[in-house]
Amino acid sequence: MGRIVIVGYKPKPGKAEALKALMKTHLPRLRQEGLATDRESILMEAADGTIVEVFEWVSAEAIQNAHKNPVVLQMWGEYAEVCDYVPVGSLTEAGSLFSDFTSVD
Repeated sequence: MGRIVIVGYKPKPGKAEALKALMKTHLPRLRQEGLATDRESILMEAADGTIVEVFEWVSAEAIQNAHKNPVVLQMWGEYAEVCDYVPVGSLTEAGSLFSDFTSVD
C-alpha cells in the first residue's frame, strides 16, 4: 500500500531556483527506481521560501529501500547542496487551521 508523505525543503541562500529545478526531477527519478507511484506530487511554497512537497511512495518498504539505492543516495546528495530538510510543522503556515501556500509549477 502506498505511503503519502509531506516534506519541507528550505533552500540554502541563493539556491531557491536550483532547488526548484531539482524538484522537477524528483518524482521521475524515484519512479524510474520503482519507488514512487504515478500519483502526481503537489508542490507548494511557504512564505519563507520553503518548498513543501506531497508525494506517494509505493510502500513503506520502498522508503526503506531508498536508503540503500545508489541513484536515490546521489539525488539526496544533490538536495543537500541546495537545501535543508525542515519539519513541515515548523512552518508558520502549519499553525493555521487552513494552511495556505503558493503553488509551485
